[in-house]
Amino acid sequence: MTSTSPSRSTGKTASRAGRAPAPVHRAWLIALVAGATIVAAAAFAAMPGLLVDPLHTEYEWSRGSIGAAASVNMVVYGLIAPFAAALMDRFGIRRIALAALATVIAGAGLTTVMTAPWQLTLYWGLLVGAGTGSLAMTFAATIADNWFVKRRGLVIGALTGASAFGQLVFLPALAWIIDHQGWRPAIVTLALTAFVMMLLVALVLRDHPADVGQRPYGATSFVSRPRTEQGAARRTVRVLRDSVRSRQFWLLAGTFAVCGATTNGIMWTHFVPAAQDHGMAVTVAAALVSAIGVFSLVGTIVSGWLTDRFDPRGLLAAYYLGRAVLLAALPALFGPDAGAALIAFVVVFGLLDVATVPPTILLCRRVFGADGAIVFGWVNAIHQVGAGAMAVFGGFTRDVTGSYGPVWFMAAALCAVAAVLALQIARSGESDPVHDRAPTVPPCNDDEQAGK
Repeated sequence: MTSTSPSRSTGKTASRAGRAPAPVHRAWLIALVAGATIVAAAAFAAMPGLLVDPLHTEYEWSRGSIGAAASVNMVVYGLIAPFAAALMDRFGIRRIALAALATVIAGAGLTTVMTAPWQLTLYWGLLVGAGTGSLAMTFAATIADNWFVKRRGLVIGALTGASAFGQLVFLPALAWIIDHQGWRPAIVTLALTAFVMMLLVALVLRDHPADVGQRPYGATSFVSRPRTEQGAARRTVRVLRDSVRSRQFWLLAGTFAVCGATTNGIMWTHFVPAAQDHGMAVTVAAALVSAIGVFSLVGTIVSGWLTDRFDPRGLLAAYYLGRAVLLAALPALFGPDAGAALIAFVVVFGLLDVATVPPTILLCRRVFGADGAIVFGWVNAIHQVGAGAMAVFGGFTRDVTGSYGPVWFMAAALCAVAAVLALQIARSGESDPVHDRAPTVPPCNDDEQAGK
């Protein structure tokens, strides 16, 4: 993936590249549609928690069997990402996005007619997990990598923040539909949303600026579409094999595993029961978790903006140190009511919650070049492993000690370690080559590339 194909950059494309630029660069429209697609895919992630009681009541299935399907969904979601990134390089972003949405629609539709727990695991766990995992962070990274030079970090932040926004937007509506109409209409609503996104993706989304005769946003010269490489699955495995030999991979994966452990693994799984242990009403605790999600959207966009301007390693260190302080203080903030101190915790933790994503994606790109999106897919899979491990550890600790206190302090210690590890990531490659696969554009600083 290090050379360009003359055949993909035709004379027609070259002539179109010379046209006067449009008032609004097409890259922003691509990013808008990609963001809406991520929002729709993220809405499916909000469903498992809402399905447990309705499925248990209707089918009398155990909560364990329903939870197993949700676990398969999470694992597949994480593992599919690096393969999706390679497939997007091989077949194009639009084709893979359409295939992923079709898979999600099929899984959701089949779920409405299932009759056994194994079918829930197959339809929701495997199909929906594979489809939504293909439209997650690596999808955002590939869009930003292909279409943007200037403001790349900001775009990554906005697109990854769209995932949290999707859950926030759809969760209350889905809960209302289930409460008033039943769980099947809620799933059909999601399937119809995914179908609408298929239409938009087919009409608007394009794989590369060269397809429409444009430069990437902020580039000073035309970039030919890179030559595709055969064997996407083989490439994905090869990238993993090569990257695990690098200390930089383990630094990135280790820090991001801590990110997963201290967000999905502990906050989204154990915050509500921990608050209940201190006498807080479940509705109040759930509202606080939702508020964390609101501020995570803001924090991710701001983090993307900062990533364009400052050393991403320093940003990661600051984020993890801030998270360590907050988690260490949390046990003292719990009580029967949501006081000012706990609300302040929610706001600040929310700002830091997903803020680690833009710097991590950019560092994967800078260290591993054209394989950066695939490497980030594997790093994100380890993020999910960290989340799962902390979820299990938190429940085990609560059962054995009768308290979540040790869990919060363990999480704080892990964040302090992650802050140190982040500073060890190599400086090499910080010039951020625009595209290792398209050497027609020189290395740049984002704003300098824009002509500042």
